[in-house]
Amino acid sequence: MKKIIGILIILFAVQLIFAGVITAKELKTLAKSGDVIIVSARNASDYSKKHIAGAVNIDHKNLYKTDGVPSMLKSADEIAKIFGEKGISEKSKIVIYDTGSNKAAGRLYWIFKYLGAADVNILDGHLKSWGKIRGKVTKNATKITPTTFKATPNSAILTDMSYVKAHKDNSNVVLIDVRSADEFAGTDSDKNIKRYGHIPSAVNLEFKSVINEDGTIKSQEEITKVVTAAGITSDKEVILYCASSVRAGIVYMALTDILGYKNVKVYDGAYYEWQLDSANPVK
Repeated sequence: MKKIIGILIILFAVQLIFAGVITAKELKTLAKSGDVIIVSARNASDYSKKHIAGAVNIDHKNLYKTDGVPSMLKSADEIAKIFGEKGISEKSKIVIYDTGSNKAAGRLYWIFKYLGAADVNILDGHLKSWGKIRGKVTKNATKITPTTFKATPNSAILTDMSYVKAHKDNSNVVLIDVRSADEFAGTDSDKNIKRYGHIPSAVNLEFKSVINEDGTIKSQEEITKVVTAAGITSDKEVILYCASSVRAGIVYMALTDILGYKNVKVYDGAYYEWQLDSANPVK
């Protein structure tokens, strides 16, 4: 009886861990149990040099269409096939890490969520935090057993240009540009942008506002303070974008998993798509 209670306590604790962000110590415990898929969101070259033992490699750039607007997602079935080939199913417990910027990890986090994965998390502090606890690393590729990822796209967390056009001026909607202040103001260059600026009515909250300098995620209190100051309240619908919406992912995680916001969407086409249409105003 005591053994059963002990197992239940461990299982309950593990479930509590999965709330968007996971510490290196928690991941180390889970890795020993084998009940987790670790995903390196770094590029293939970085992965081949060093990665967390047991991690599989997914570069978010391989999940995009090869033509048209940069960084727009392939079909759900195409992405699901890639995930399955990496040994990931929609039921897997997933922990993602990147170089420490949280950009690639955040993007993959949101893509997994969009396709219907339930247990998706980001390693707090990434490889730096893993190194601090002497977590095992290797340069050898992980042996993968392919599986099936059954995609059930969640249309409630993705939106398109027509939706943004129709709702950007709605008083119940907050449109958030998570690029830098210079990009928002149109004073920073980008080869994929012909008309600099931002979508009218958008407010600027740089994605770095939810991240500490060491790559860890800020506390609930700190994030609440910055988003409230920007006028982003839970009673409104929130639409996030950046140049390509890669940086929108980590803010999506912070709002939904850390602050508990229920109505948050990512505009996948983002500013790259918006500014291409001459009929769309920019500011």
